[in-house]
Amino acid sequence: MNRRGIRPYLIALAALWLIAMTAGCASSQNNGKEAAPSFGDGESAAGAKLEKIRYAPLSGVSGLAVSFGAEKGFFEEEGLDVEFITTKDPIAGLTSKDIDVVDVATTTAIVAAGKGAPVKIVSSMFRTKGPFYLIASPEIQKVEELKGKKVGIAVFGSGLEVYTQVILKEHGLSPGDVTFIANSTHQAAYASLETGQVDATIIHEPFASLAEKEGKGHIIATGWDYLPTFHTGVLAARAGILEEKPELVEKLLRAYFKSQEYAKSHPDEFKTYYLNNIEIDPEVLDLALKREEVLWENNPDVDINALNDTQQIQKELGFQDEIYKVEDILDLRFIPEK
Repeated sequence: MNRRGIRPYLIALAALWLIAMTAGCASSQNNGKEAAPSFGDGESAAGAKLEKIRYAPLSGVSGLAVSFGAEKGFFEEEGLDVEFITTKDPIAGLTSKDIDVVDVATTTAIVAAGKGAPVKIVSSMFRTKGPFYLIASPEIQKVEELKGKKVGIAVFGSGLEVYTQVILKEHGLSPGDVTFIANSTHQAAYASLETGQVDATIIHEPFASLAEKEGKGHIIATGWDYLPTFHTGVLAARAGILEEKPELVEKLLRAYFKSQEYAKSHPDEFKTYYLNNIEIDPEVLDLALKREEVLWENNPDVDINALNDTQQIQKELGFQDEIYKVEDILDLRFIPEK
């Protein structure tokens, strides 16, 4: 990736992350290769034969540890020639067989598989709790003060709205007590707070830390404190590859968690990689990484109770029509040993 400013960079990835957090399936796909190591036609740098697999990781900052791991050679060590794919619709990519494995919002995977899409959840991602923050303009000190105010919720029906509604409810506010604004994500959401279009917004890092650093706002609620069992991220695979070449999925999961573990256990090296790829104030980066260290669990296990809790919350808020039997949409044979 080229070095670029964090604001224009995150404008481009905002739409991709937004769709990943929406509890449903998007309608269009746009595949293309990410910047990643390439060893030609199925051979490693040392000439060893590699097996092809097409993988769509999270885009943007949330996928940096994967690209870092690819640069370190962890996927090649597993014998994989990985084609890194960017997609607006990970489920469509799986069902069309254009992609073999994807990082995807848990609710998206559950609903799609529950409705019959030929996909299976194969592992949790490096984090499973929602890394979302309700930030408000400086004059607003607590959630209760949002009554009668404008609140940004990304897009109606998204996972970010789930968190916002639950936070408000816990503080005695109903959706009718505020005006919800569809203000997109990342930079667009941050800009809406800066310009006064909203009084508060649900948002990701590094924008929560950026708001604090610039004095534009502050955190009044942290998402995972309110929804500790709402599962937000899984790796899913198309049924075909699980039947035809299951060993590739096993290798990919090992490389994925090697990448995550290395990035977390070598923070200085990872920060250097991060800063070489995204132009961001190092102090803001430090704040963001420190705040989210607790979420970076690197636990591939899938908690069935958490998946059921997630569905129940979705259903109560009207974002999901029915509760699906998650045991039917899991294939956990290849979870790496800890």
